[in-house]
Amino acid sequence: MPTMFTPNEVWKTFLSNPVVFCGGFLSGLLRLDVRQDPLRSWLESQGLRVEDPPASTQGPQSIAIE
Repeated sequence: MPTMFTPNEVWKTFLSNPVVFCGGFLSGLLRLDVRQDPLRSWLESQGLRVEDPPASTQGPQSIAIE
């Protein structure tokens, strides 16, 4: 089974940005959504840009009828 990162790449990332790496690792363990506050604002204060995924145009859509 192929891995995404080799151990050397993980350590390089950790040593270059330990706070961001640990925050990302912890948020992954807790299954936090990076698009919601307070995690989103914290990531943006660390210099990362969090983008919302593009809206899906496939499938049923709800509409409001007044």
